[in-house]
Amino acid sequence: MRLLRLNGHSQVRVHTGIGRDNRTDLYQDRRNYVWDNNGDQAILRSDRHRVVDTVAWGRRH
Repeated sequence: MRLLRLNGHSQVRVHTGIGRDNRTDLYQDRRNYVWDNNGDQAILRSDRHRVVDTVAWGRRH
């Protein structure tokens, strides 16, 4: 698992596909789909595992 430190009010996009990480985009380098188009949830946690933010979409939420 890679860790990334974000400053306050900063943002990063997480991609499941293959690519090169930079300041604004992180790639998981997966060849298979991870997100469910019908509904899923992403959770951002602090280094102490506290929930910082969440986003959910689709029928499940």
